[in-house]
Amino acid sequence: MRKEEPIEIKEITSGILKDYQKGRAVDALDRFHQLDRGILIDITKKLLSVLFPGFYKDGSYKMFHIETGMAVLIEDIAYRLERQIEIALERESGRERAEKAQQIAFDFLRTIPRIRDFLETDVQAAMEGDPAAENVEEIIVSYPGFKAISIHRLAHELYALSVPVIPRIMSEYAHSITGIDIHPGASIGRHFFIDHGTGVVVGETSVIGEHVKVYQGVTIGALSTRGGRKLRNSKRHPTIEDNVTIYSGASILGGDTVIGANSVIGGNVFITQSIPPDTRVSVKSQELRYNRDGHEVDCIDLPDSSETWYYTI
Repeated sequence: MRKEEPIEIKEITSGILKDYQKGRAVDALDRFHQLDRGILIDITKKLLSVLFPGFYKDGSYKMFHIETGMAVLIEDIAYRLERQIEIALERESGRERAEKAQQIAFDFLRTIPRIRDFLETDVQAAMEGDPAAENVEEIIVSYPGFKAISIHRLAHELYALSVPVIPRIMSEYAHSITGIDIHPGASIGRHFFIDHGTGVVVGETSVIGEHVKVYQGVTIGALSTRGGRKLRNSKRHPTIEDNVTIYSGASILGGDTVIGANSVIGGNVFITQSIPPDTRVSVKSQELRYNRDGHEVDCIDLPDSSETWYYTI
């Protein structure tokens, strides 16, 4: 026999249900017409197994023939992604929305060979740029920077197809597991490498060229967002040209800011204006103070720290 609920539980439940009737954005109750973050994360994981079939194995499809197994996997992704896209396209009418969702899902899946081509260059960039990398497998299965860019390249294709919300859910999933926040709108060229990665932020309208290397804690962001929604669809984030290295803690801000090709941005610099090509930017050696037993002392026989400070890794 079910124990009767305490009167306090009934009162609390009644109060919460009454609060749901206020018609606010947070009061939506139709769960069948809301995007399912769990499904989208599962789709993202399955897409990683499509991108890297020898590294991310999907246990749901134990097939001896890769053609059969891949067809089953792609069909599952297409069906579930199509449904989520249809929900995301909520402003469009019934049949038109369903047909558009299916077309978008198919168009997206057709981009996978191109995405894999880009990712091959990203693996090469990691191997060439990180002396600690033992082999390709280590990079693909364990490097947070590579996982973040892999998911970004998927999310960016959906963003380019004008799919609402879903690309952001995918990018925030990558953010949650890697500490790297790349907006799906950011355009990133080949041979991109994020070393270490934690705390990297890349804004929506950023444009990053080829052979760019970024260390942890770097922000490629907007100079100001005080304009709020009025700034939407404007170029708010920097352009990073080819062959640029950005060391840890650097902040590069503003839609008009261009970092010229072949430049090196030192650690912890703060940049809000364009830098010409072939330029090295660094922070002048900081003044260090040393205290011993509560008294400030001179520290002697220390080497010049300018180069050490410049290359903050």
